Amino acid sequence: MKLKKYVLTLFYVVSATAVVSAQYKEPEKKDKVEVFRPEMAFDSLLAKKMLARGTAVIKGVAFTRQKHPLGYGVPLSPRILANKIKIVLFPVTPYFEEWYQLRKDKESIRRKRFVYLSDQAYRYRLEAITNSDGEFTFPDMKPGKYFLQGMLDYTLRGTYNAYTGSGYNNYGGRTDYYEKKEYYKNKEDRIEAFVEVKENGEMVKVKLH
Repeated sequence: MKLKKYVLTLFYVVSATAVVSAQYKEPEKKDKVEVFRPEMAFDSLLAKKMLARGTAVIKGVAFTRQKHPLGYGVPLSPRILANKIKIVLFPVTPYFEEWYQLRKDKESIRRKRFVYLSDQAYRYRLEAITNSDGEFTFPDMKPGKYFLQGMLDYTLRGTYNAYTGSGYNNYGGRTDYYEKKEYYKNKEDRIEAFVEVKENGEMVKVKLH
């Protein structure tokens, strides 16, 4: 009887070990990451042609505005200028249009769903660095449609009422006491805009926010 019990216990131990070291392991739902890709092939010749030298200029200013901790905008909040950040310009090819639409439809950071831009497509880009006023320039541009993007880091600042204790007033009721305190939270905003150059020699101005 003892031998049978020992064999049965050993079987459970071996079985449990087999599950841990199995060839396939189902991830927890919260750990699943979904990656989507455009079906269209990337046309490198078209992208290269769109980024050839022209005589137009794209000038812009990059900024964001402080948002509420819950994510919605704060009316009349001052601009937070993009101080010395990188602005990336992509030619809007049919591949890129599919990628952008797919991102609008599918991407969700909270649900861990992401849309992949191919390494080849990412190589065909131009870059500019803003000054301390958030201003940037892309010279020598050809007529065409372009997509601008930057990642702007800033510190969210706000106040909250911190509970400091309670006491009883002269009428026998309880009074709670609060003290206003500041909080700081690091944020990163993805600022984006489409811009179109219609003809050579023109200057196109854009607000990137």
